[in-house]
Parts: sequence; C-alpha cells; structure tokens
Amino acid sequence: MNHFFGKSFLKENDFSAKELTYLIDFAIHLKDLKKQNIPHQYLAGKNIALLFEKASTRTRSAFTVAATDLGAHPEFLGKNDIQFGNKESVADTAIVLGSMFDGIEFRGFSQETVTELAANSGVPVWNGLTDDWHPTQMIADFMTLKEHFGKLSGLTLTYVGDGRNNMANSLLMTGAILGVNIHIGAPKSLQPTKEIQEMAENAANVSGASLLITDDVNEAVKNADALYTDVWVSMGEEVDYGERIKLLLPYQINNELLMKTGKKNTIVLHCLPAFHDKKTSIGKKLTDQYNLEALEITDDVFKSDNSVVFQEAANRMHAIKAIMAATLGHPFIPEESVL
Repeated sequence: MNHFFGKSFLKENDFSAKELTYLIDFAIHLKDLKKQNIPHQYLAGKNIALLFEKASTRTRSAFTVAATDLGAHPEFLGKNDIQFGNKESVADTAIVLGSMFDGIEFRGFSQETVTELAANSGVPVWNGLTDDWHPTQMIADFMTLKEHFGKLSGLTLTYVGDGRNNMANSLLMTGAILGVNIHIGAPKSLQPTKEIQEMAENAANVSGASLLITDDVNEAVKNADALYTDVWVSMGEEVDYGERIKLLLPYQINNELLMKTGKKNTIVLHCLPAFHDKKTSIGKKLTDQYNLEALEITDDVFKSDNSVVFQEAANRMHAIKAIMAATLGHPFIPEESVL
C-alpha cells in the first residue's frame, strides 16, 4: 500500500521518520536505476505544472528532468504567467490548474500560498521552496549524508550562518525527526523562532536527536560530521549588507572552522548558489566592497575533498523524482524499506 499516494509535500513535519527515510532510500534507488539506464516511468502520461514566483536553477532543472524521466510532461509557469492574488486568487488558480494538471510544484515566498494550492487543487502539490521551509532540499541533503556515511542516526550536522531562514528551519526539523543531531551556530538575532525550536524539540524527544542552538561557533561545530551553510541574505530580503556581513563573518566556513570540528572526515554542504569566489557579479561587488575574498564559505573549502556540494546538488533531481513518484505514481513500495 502506498501511504504517499495523493499526498502533498509541503513541509517536513507532515511526515514521520519512517516516511522521510523511505523517500531518501527511494531516491537512492532511483539514482541507481538511472545510472543503469533502467526506465522508471511511474508517471507516464501525467502533466505537471511548475509554478515559479522565485527564480531557480537547481529546483527548476531538477523538477523538469525528474518529470521527464518519470514519463510526465512538465510545464513551466513563471511569475509573469501566474497571477496569485494579483488578478486571480490563489484558490481560483488552484482549482483551474488542478483540473488540467496531475501535480503542481510551487516555489515562491509564502507558505500560505502553497498550503492554499494544496487545499484547493485536488492534486498533489510539492513545495519547491517558501520563506519558511525547503523540504525537497532536505531529501537531497539527508540522501547525501546517507550515501557518504552509510547511515543517518547519530550523525551530527552543524549549520552556521543565518539561522532564521528556510534552510535552518528545515534542517533543524528534519534532523529532529530523523534522529540526526542538529547544531545551529548563529548570532542571537538570527536564530530560529521559538515556535520552530519548540516543534523541533518535540520531534527530537521522540527520535533521540540532540539539538543545540548557540551563538558560540566553536561550540556549534565541535564533533560535527557535516558543516552546512547558506547565503547570508535570502532572496527578496531587505537588509543592510554591511551589517549582516559583519555579524556573520565569524560563522564563515573556512579551513580554521573546519579544523575546529576535531574530525578529519567532516563533509561540507551548501544548498547553492554560493558566494565562494568573485566569479559572480553580486559576489564580486560585495567582496570588493567589504574587502573579502569570499562570503559564507571560502573557495578552498568549497573546492576541497571535504566538499560534497555538487553531489548534493545533483541529488536534488533524484530526491524530487522520489517525491513525485511516491505521491503521484504507483511504484511498488514495500511495507518496510529494504533498499
């Protein structure tokens, strides 16, 4: 029996540890099938709407290739094609799209929008990112950890930087559900909300995960199996860059910080894009202006043997494929995950 069929994938805490583990294992399995050129068209004849209020390289590419591999037809609708709350309400748009498409991906600002889409469309809706959560990224991230370490339970992942954004929220919540220890190193003003911390603590009480939220970066990275960071200013966020950089520079992932984990084989993750050098116009402008070589992660660490950022990025496609196939297809799903 497929517990996922017809379900939307909006945020991590809608799912149990068993369900999230299944999706991670299923993604690893689908990755293997693709490598062996074994067809897996679980969504043959389906049509998928890809709604993008926020631009994206990885999410759009991953959903497009994943849908095509599964035998579905993806249709991209950018911010000029959808009129959420502008000329048409979200509910009205959802009803219309649900009558034509078999599944809907949404990437944008408000979690409310993706929730309303799911409530009114009558088809599975997948959250490709909102300001609050980034659940498809989580399946890829924890898949990458499992591929690397052969297990998840008992690992320690430390996230450093802006601890109030969707990535910090999602990592904290997912780790808490799966029994992965999550440490967040962030200034007091940029730590997860009390509400999110409480939700994560409740999940950690069940899984046995240990959670630590601190402004002491040395304490945060101690014994970490994985270090994770994200850009210091989120898309659409209005802040004083100079102030934010000054605040977060102590949380930069560099060689010195990597050494402080006390482990030789600590891996480094980043959801990308990353300002690790001056080869982007925004990165160059900011690093020149503040006399830096890089922002949230240094180039040498980004390109080091510890870094798995490109494996992680490639895994977005396999993770999204697993989510779509499980919620919209009829793959054989054993009661116990045996992959």
